[in-house]
Amino acid sequence: MKTDKLFRNLLQTVGLLSLMVLVACTTSPTAASAAASATLTHPAATIAAPAPVSDVTTVDENGSTAIDQIALTSAFDQVATDQLGDTEIEGILYMREEEKLARDVYLTLYQEWELPVFQNIAGSEATHMEAVKTLIDRYGLEDPAAGQDIGTFTNPTLQELYDQLVADGNKSLADALRVGAAIEEIDILDLEEQVAQTDKADIQLVYENLMKGSRNHLRAFTSTLEKQTGETYQPQYLDPAAYDAIVNTPRETGGNGQGQGQGQGG
Repeated sequence: MKTDKLFRNLLQTVGLLSLMVLVACTTSPTAASAAASATLTHPAATIAAPAPVSDVTTVDENGSTAIDQIALTSAFDQVATDQLGDTEIEGILYMREEEKLARDVYLTLYQEWELPVFQNIAGSEATHMEAVKTLIDRYGLEDPAAGQDIGTFTNPTLQELYDQLVADGNKSLADALRVGAAIEEIDILDLEEQVAQTDKADIQLVYENLMKGSRNHLRAFTSTLEKQTGETYQPQYLDPAAYDAIVNTPRETGGNGQGQGQGQGG
């Protein structure tokens, strides 16, 4: 009899424990289920938002837009380096020589036409070259422009483009100014493509600031063309709507507030 009583008590205890477990399961998820639920509800909780791009430019009254190397270096101090992909490396090396192409063409056309816009913007393009060189040094890449004279390029495509642009620009002053505007159009499109192909904050920082310079320089060349010749420039590479959005917007000012209104570029 005592054994039967003990057995009945044991069954009651087991039943009570089973009921407690059942209640717990129906009112509270397990730790694993809770973690899974949190992941599904907040899938991007651990992804940091991209840092805003710093403005490291200076802009003069004519629209020439230079990169402030001290400001750029300071901005880089806040950004860690990371492993580069082949596309990113190729992009940096290409943009180094493309900025050189702009500088070299403008210097050459200034010798031919002695119009200040070419000399002023050539000076800005030299700082653009240096900004890309900072990326080259930062990642230990080989500089394709090292030791290259004006008008000489490692990239054969850019060499051919330089030769053609100079030949076109030597035909007349109007042609020279159209060449300047075309270079800036090409630069904007290439920089847009390069920005889309990287997630590195330091590379984006440089490219976004170079694009701002190209927009200002495009405004300067087209307004100078109209002032010098009465001709309204027609875009050669940019989509007309994208071009209109740029030239119908006032000149962008520098990071420290330099520049106001829309200048004539010389």
